[in-house]
Amino acid sequence: MNLIQECNMVTLYACEGSGNCMKPWLAMIQLDQEFEVKLIDVLNGEQKRPDFLELNPLGVVPFLEYSKDIRLGESNAMLWFLAEGTHLMPDAAAERAEALQWMFFEQSKLEPFISPARFYSFILPEQREAHIDEISQWLDRARPGLERLDAHLGSRRFMLQSGYSVTDIAIFGYVHVLNEAGIDPADYPMIERWIEDVTLTDKFQPLQNLGMSNAKAA
Repeated sequence: MNLIQECNMVTLYACEGSGNCMKPWLAMIQLDQEFEVKLIDVLNGEQKRPDFLELNPLGVVPFLEYSKDIRLGESNAMLWFLAEGTHLMPDAAAERAEALQWMFFEQSKLEPFISPARFYSFILPEQREAHIDEISQWLDRARPGLERLDAHLGSRRFMLQSGYSVTDIAIFGYVHVLNEAGIDPADYPMIERWIEDVTLTDKFQPLQNLGMSNAKAA
């Protein structure tokens, strides 16, 4: 049983444009999970408001409120929880281990470099020149991981042999906005092909739709 379906309402605290916030948001859409989005304006410091800190002492988004007793931070932890017992979770133990391997890889070899480079190049472009050396270093550090990912996707359509899964959502969050970080996706043709295939999955919604409404979604 997918435990997330046992609650009356799930609330996702998120900010517009965030690849990490996209992950649980997209998973819930593709799982037909009812949920509410509450947008947090992190550029104006809303994540540090006393009322939000009372709910989430770390003061970060995304943040998933399952119930008053179950609240989750960390986008990939949310994904794993949401996918439990659904078609997004691999059946075989070996594939679940592989899924975790790639999700750890995303958080250590890709997101830490793509995300800040994109932040200063696309979210706050007025600060790009002040961070130009750091951006160059982040992009250089992202490339080995992207090369490994591109090679991996050369032999399969999705991240796991069994098909589209929680793993694809985890990696898609920031890899699909490479161009906004300053990397041409055409440099990685298998990644570029995979991005297109993910967008063709059932009920897919693009990142820009995350901020369209903070009303209940399904």
